[in-house]
Amino acid sequence: MKPTQPLLLQDFTPRSQLVTKTTTIAKPRFPIIDAHNHLMQPFGGGWDQRPVQELLEQLDEAQVNVYIDLDGGWGEDIFEQHLDYFKAAAPDRFLIFGGVDWSRWADQGDAFGEWAAQRLREQAARGAQGLKIWKPFGLHVRDQHGRLVAVDDVRLDPLWATAGELGLPVMIHVADPVAFFDPLDHTNERYEELHNHPDWHFPATTFPPFIKILTDFAHLVQRHAQTTFIGAHVGCYAENLDWVGKMLDECPNYYIDFSARIAELGRQPYSARRFFLRYADRILFGLDQGPKPAAYRQYYRFLETDDEYFDYDITEIPAQGRWRIFGLYLPDEVLQKIYFRNAERVLLQRTEAI
Repeated sequence: MKPTQPLLLQDFTPRSQLVTKTTTIAKPRFPIIDAHNHLMQPFGGGWDQRPVQELLEQLDEAQVNVYIDLDGGWGEDIFEQHLDYFKAAAPDRFLIFGGVDWSRWADQGDAFGEWAAQRLREQAARGAQGLKIWKPFGLHVRDQHGRLVAVDDVRLDPLWATAGELGLPVMIHVADPVAFFDPLDHTNERYEELHNHPDWHFPATTFPPFIKILTDFAHLVQRHAQTTFIGAHVGCYAENLDWVGKMLDECPNYYIDFSARIAELGRQPYSARRFFLRYADRILFGLDQGPKPAAYRQYYRFLETDDEYFDYDITEIPAQGRWRIFGLYLPDEVLQKIYFRNAERVLLQRTEAI
């Protein structure tokens, strides 16, 4: 029977008729170091307002031994609060990253890079175990003249060099999914997400092209070979694993995490599996959804099983796009590296040496 009226996309929630196996992974094959996550709203669940013991119980349930809290990148007040609240309560369970106050470029002028480097030294002395750079860098950050600051701006060289000198890894997120830079029309695969979050759209009339930001990022990492960089979200280009792999090949100081990107990886399972096998020593585990046991289990299922065509999201309408994913079925030697060995080497051993 023909429908009597059009069906709105927001009401379209089809049920798959495929009969495939479902593997429940209650516990990961190995303990976890979560290298990319948060504890505040909007991404971390507001744990700065909840008992730390409850947080530890959530992490224990998911078998997360070490949790990297990146919220210190929002500002030094937050960094100090998280040191005093989380790190003091369980020093072996949390690493707190510092950040950069870009608003001070207006009064620091061309000396901003030196000023930011000194602030990083002071954060490290207080207990920062890494530096977090958020995506406004390259999209919104402006200098004292109101000009957009490029990701590879040489005025910031003192900051990156200082991170390398201190042995602090730089977790950096530039740009965003490629579709966020495309016209917001019927061809955009992230239309629903951008409709719900219009401030995530970066049209060419206002913002630099996506590939310009990524190319500048590659220049930055190449220029500072003594500094360890971690490209958040599959190096900020999960849609093009060949591009990310080329950067990993050319930059021995470069690593990636795959937080918030199993949607992209899981719909290209053959390419993603080859990528994970080839770069098994350069990939860090990350969730980027707060300490949610159910979300962790989705990631474990993605990495460990050969399940087919399953939801990457735990919500009814998937947030990042209307598709499903396939598991990678990675061998134990790769899982062990991704779950904790790589982060242990890149994050824990470096910061313990400071």
